[in-house]
Amino acid sequence: MSRTQYNIKNFRRPLVFLSLVSVILLATLFIGVTTAQSKEYIPPTYEYTTNYYRGYGEPEIHASVVGDTYFDRGETANVNVILSNRGILHGLKSVTDVKGDKAKQALAMKEMEYEAKRTTAYGIKASLVSPTDYIEIDSSTSGQTLEKLAPGDLPSRPMTFTIEISDNAPAGDYILFLPVSYEYQKDVRMTGGRTIQLGLPDMDHATYYNNSNITLQIPIHVEKAAEFEVVDVDGELVAGGESQIVVTYRNVGELTADDAIARVVVMDPLSTGSSTALLGTLEPGEEHTVSFNVNSDAMAVVKEYAIDSEIRYIDEDGNYAFSDNMKINVPMQSSDGWIDITQISLLLTFLVIMYLVVDSIRKKKKITLNGEE
Repeated sequence: MSRTQYNIKNFRRPLVFLSLVSVILLATLFIGVTTAQSKEYIPPTYEYTTNYYRGYGEPEIHASVVGDTYFDRGETANVNVILSNRGILHGLKSVTDVKGDKAKQALAMKEMEYEAKRTTAYGIKASLVSPTDYIEIDSSTSGQTLEKLAPGDLPSRPMTFTIEISDNAPAGDYILFLPVSYEYQKDVRMTGGRTIQLGLPDMDHATYYNNSNITLQIPIHVEKAAEFEVVDVDGELVAGGESQIVVTYRNVGELTADDAIARVVVMDPLSTGSSTALLGTLEPGEEHTVSFNVNSDAMAVVKEYAIDSEIRYIDEDGNYAFSDNMKINVPMQSSDGWIDITQISLLLTFLVIMYLVVDSIRKKKKITLNGEE
């Protein structure tokens, strides 16, 4: 073997090695998340491709809600969204003359097949956004993805978003926003096998993509209902006695509450002989006042007590319904004839302190007398 042949052989080895490394790096760095084969590598520049047709059309993404879109105040519910693609391929325009060249005609026909995919959306990402503080979106469900969506196809499952509606949300229609991002095929050009010169696989075509961002609207409705609040409380509890607590309720909702009954729930050291009182029919904005007799234990702590209260009523559909829990804040007063537990605690604390002081003085005197002896 001559010196020249030996040098050529040694020179080719690093070239082969570098080419292999380049191919591996390109394949690793530029593989996309989509399953489209033409997107697995950086597309070559136009000088290595030929464009036979220019396509017209792109994806047209729409959203619809599956299931009920009517919700109640305070409800936590799922909103199931189905995306659809109504994209249309409007046509193709020839941009390269292939007359008399069968090889080019074959490539042109192949490009027509690839151009038909320009209306498919790839790498779809969607997130639900609430423009109002009355509706919150669960962050664990706010982002959803879809690999691809071709015209006429429907996803195998909906995108499910969890929403929480505030207890104070006014009844009416709300619009939630669904920003959607995706990619679609902007152009397809035939390579004619020239990608090998770039160290890329022998692809017969190169695909170029555009990014698209749209915002869709998801309508929901918060239903009208009777809602209540405590607007006034009169009376106070007395340790060891029975007290009359007068409570005024107001219907702050949009619907009438028929045959309404107020109920209180008391716990030790409180008790009541009758926990319910009839309110009757409350129109929106109307107030009714009822009273409850509440007994307090003689050893009850003097403080303010929060008594639980709720209203049962008949709604517009003739069904029983229950209000949210409402607090009735009532102060406790000590009885003149009884020493309450707070006073007993203070007295015992005072006696303990006095004992410690006297015992300390006694010990000091004893030590002094022993020293004098």
